[in-house]
Amino acid sequence: MVDKVHVNLMNSSYDISIGFNILKNFFISTIFLNNTNSVIITNNTIKNVILKNKYYSINKNIKNIPIFSIPDGECYKNLKEVENIISFLLKKLYGRDVILIAIGGGVVGDITGFVASIYQRGVNFFQVPTTLLAQVDASIGGKTGVNHILGKNMIGSFWQPKGVLIDIEFLSTLPREHIISGMAEIIKYAIIFDHEFFIWLEKNCFKILQLQKDTLLYCIKKCCELKALVIEADEKESNLRLFLNLGHSFAHAIEAYIGYGKWLHGEAVSVGIVISAYLSVQLNMLHKDYFSRIKTIFYRIGLPIKGPKGMLPQDYLEFMLRDKKVLSGKIRLILPVSIGKVQLFSSIENTSILRFIKKFQEDKH
Repeated sequence: MVDKVHVNLMNSSYDISIGFNILKNFFISTIFLNNTNSVIITNNTIKNVILKNKYYSINKNIKNIPIFSIPDGECYKNLKEVENIISFLLKKLYGRDVILIAIGGGVVGDITGFVASIYQRGVNFFQVPTTLLAQVDASIGGKTGVNHILGKNMIGSFWQPKGVLIDIEFLSTLPREHIISGMAEIIKYAIIFDHEFFIWLEKNCFKILQLQKDTLLYCIKKCCELKALVIEADEKESNLRLFLNLGHSFAHAIEAYIGYGKWLHGEAVSVGIVISAYLSVQLNMLHKDYFSRIKTIFYRIGLPIKGPKGMLPQDYLEFMLRDKKVLSGKIRLILPVSIGKVQLFSSIENTSILRFIKKFQEDKH
């Protein structure tokens, strides 16, 4: 049984296929067997998973397909690895008909999509996300890119995949902390768009952490449907899609400050959303009860609600001023004004942001 979510982008439309063990039939028949010019991009950890007996039926069908493996970790999402992949493709004489298949989490998907967007001015690629965070968010929507030492995802492009194939069975191979990290993006969708979904998550978050199949399937499909609607309305992030950056200005600052890969992305997003909600309370835009519920759901599932020790308000501001959402030196923040509704704020003075962060750090909330 395969559920599908269609992303309607005219000539760049594609399907998100979601199910259990779909890689053992649907994936192979539609990609591997129909194309003799594929290259799999993955990381060392996922490569070992694919080669295990549990996925022997997959391995059997991909044994003749070249695999390029990058080291595992956010710190390897950089231009050096992009060059390594491109050098591999050029040395093997791959042309514009090559199809890249990203099998992995957000790092693998982002870097593969970026290579696909620039190799010989653009080639096709598929996303096969293996982490919860990538399945509900990173693999969908065509945002590709790599990090720069001065900022996260500062080098990239919009390049839509030809399809996204989500095999929920992969989640059973993940460490628990990666499942918990993925929950941050799921909760983010509920805070931005859907109060009823938030209530559902309050009741069912531990079933998701336990990888209960029906709960997982509903949750992942729900997130994919929400993101598809946003992308269809605003593919290049000029208005509505900006809302998906809730918490990310603070999260990216944390990741850049402490070094990429020191925290999982979902951990940084959790803190970023909590800070955003706190700022909204200080601006009298969000009721304290909503802030309490937002903070509590992250805390209950084991995500951090405070930033790294030693990171000062000025450290946040320094990296936030390099954020892609900054226009004319003004930091634009997405803040929740309710659960299920957010707004864009572009007139908060930097001195006020500093003061609010300082108060947040000192508050015993």
